[in-house]
Amino acid sequence: MKPALMMMLAAGAASPRLVDVTDPTEPQRWLAVHDTVMGGRSSGGLAHEDGVMVFTGHLSLANNGGFASVRTLPRPFPLADHHGLTVRVRGDGRTYRLRLRDTDRFDGHAWQFEFPTTEGQWTQVTAPFDRFVPVFRGRRVRVDGPLDPARVRQLGFMVADKQAGPFRLEIAAVAAY
Repeated sequence: MKPALMMMLAAGAASPRLVDVTDPTEPQRWLAVHDTVMGGRSSGGLAHEDGVMVFTGHLSLANNGGFASVRTLPRPFPLADHHGLTVRVRGDGRTYRLRLRDTDRFDGHAWQFEFPTTEGQWTQVTAPFDRFVPVFRGRRVRVDGPLDPARVRQLGFMVADKQAGPFRLEIAAVAAY
């Protein structure tokens, strides 16, 4: 990473904000996709609380399930000249996945970056584009070439850590660097 970029990030300099987490209507521009599409019983959604977005629900392992996710409806993201994403989150101690899709399709491969959370603690997650891996239905797959940031059309969060029970991820910022 270039020294000037590191200094901007450390100083908290403004970077392109991709999602307006302060807008109470932002969750309406997201879609919940859970293991119910294959017979599972997980549930959850995205809401706006106290100036942040909150991804909450219940992860179930019943019927070979085990994932819950939310993602933006397809739209362009200005990522062509950036190196990755930063998200500011407060978690519950579970591991989450930041996911990108380079198509408007509902299904197909996604690009994924896993990050742990510490219960009750705000964390700044830095997710370089070259660390996102292609996955399809939970398994790593081969694709032609690396993630092309200029083609990203959907952004989302997923929990699939094989631990049944409630989950909660607060999202205070989603930006590009």
